[in-house]
Amino acid sequence: MPMRDAVRIRLEPLGETFEVPRGAPLRDVLFSYGVEFPCGGHGRCRKCRVKLLEGRLPVHPEEERILLPGELRDGWRLACRCSAVSDLTLEIGQWETAILADDREFAFTPRPGFAIAVDVGTTTLVAQLLDLSTGRVLGVRSGLNPQTAHGSDIMSRVQAALDTDGLGRLAGLIRAGIRGLLAELLAAASRPVAVSEIVLVGNTVMHHLFCAIDPEPLSHYPFQPSDDGLKTFRAAELGWEVPGNPAVQFLPCLGGFVGSDILAGILATGLHQAAASTGLLDLGTNGEIVVGDRSGLLCASTAAGPAFEGGRISMGMRAATGAIAEAGISGGDLQFHVLGGAAPRGICGSGLVDVIACGLELGRLHPSGRLANGAREWPLIGAVTLVQRDIRELQLAKGAIAAGVRILLGQLGRGRPEKVYLAGAFGNYVSHASALRVGLFDFAPESIAAAGNTALLGAKIALFRTAAEERDFSALRKLVRHVRLADDPAFEDAYVDSMTFPAAS
Repeated sequence: MPMRDAVRIRLEPLGETFEVPRGAPLRDVLFSYGVEFPCGGHGRCRKCRVKLLEGRLPVHPEEERILLPGELRDGWRLACRCSAVSDLTLEIGQWETAILADDREFAFTPRPGFAIAVDVGTTTLVAQLLDLSTGRVLGVRSGLNPQTAHGSDIMSRVQAALDTDGLGRLAGLIRAGIRGLLAELLAAASRPVAVSEIVLVGNTVMHHLFCAIDPEPLSHYPFQPSDDGLKTFRAAELGWEVPGNPAVQFLPCLGGFVGSDILAGILATGLHQAAASTGLLDLGTNGEIVVGDRSGLLCASTAAGPAFEGGRISMGMRAATGAIAEAGISGGDLQFHVLGGAAPRGICGSGLVDVIACGLELGRLHPSGRLANGAREWPLIGAVTLVQRDIRELQLAKGAIAAGVRILLGQLGRGRPEKVYLAGAFGNYVSHASALRVGLFDFAPESIAAAGNTALLGAKIALFRTAAEERDFSALRKLVRHVRLADDPAFEDAYVDSMTFPAAS
């Protein structure tokens, strides 16, 4: 009897069943069901583990190197190294992630029509449909950036784009992902709407990969964009079926890895109009910093890596069901908040910062970052454990941010800003007290404010530009000077100094 050309896959505990072509790589079919590939599917991070309950998944040699013998015996496999050669039942962890949208009011000049603002994040996508006559948000749709299957950080995406046909493949993924959000938005509208404009914002890598601009110069020093200007398309040109075939604009970048999401953040927070020294820190998959006032702004990006979103942490994950998201001290011991009320299965960025801050207070960590009493690991709750390398990853990430702030303020010739806005998913959920305790930054506590999704808010503000205003934001871009931190001779010393944790006061 001939073999079927398709095999059936059942996912538990989701209860989803579907068919795929025999031999299909699991990496290609499981991403949309919440299985992540932070290292881009290169078999390094263990984050794409799935458990074989029924069927056959031959063990790949790399799995023997990465997974423990007991894990292999229990059925654990790396999805990035497996293909569907038979009917399968797999156990996966369901990811239910809160994606940061924005529904705040803002000043605008009404005009007729409808428009859409899109935040093209490295990890997540958010789109909002607006009534331009009222400023009301008529609908919101969000989802994971489908490029995440090629790595959780921007440099993994750049490298993937440099492969044969990689740029076209990644551009196609992000355009298709946004197309799906737009279709859902328009289908859910209470009446047919003709869209007059779509504005997109994102970091420089997202700008290049959406616009199909060669990212090769971003892969090496001095990390200069090939073309960081305003890019305009028509919806139909991108394969988007949007009534009115509106213009689609990806707003310009500010320099290096500082993209239009930060330009939008400046619009949202009013930094370009501030009379006093003000700061904006966007702490997500990448780290961007802006400081200054209406007389001039300095901006920089930091190689903080993905630790703030759980990347490169042995049991790290994004803020989803089963993640330790908060920790505190009660009765001399740690207490944890796990998202979704589920069994703990990992730790996200905000939880990691809380745990490290508590560990410093309890004496379980030295200011150097070493675990007390020569321990090699730190059991937290359930099966969740931190190892020494995890603490080092946080030190590298927070050291890059703290050093970047120090360098920019030094070049600006100012002391601490009077107001500091924290943007990005991690920036909005991290405890300010814990961030100060671990030395992520050194601002007056009363000056710090969570600012929500400033990229999305700024994109909406950009939709209300009048005909008399600049379409390419050239005046604002002239106000902002991009700083390459590595070019400052003081940066290396500042980075090393910032990696240690503050001693107890």
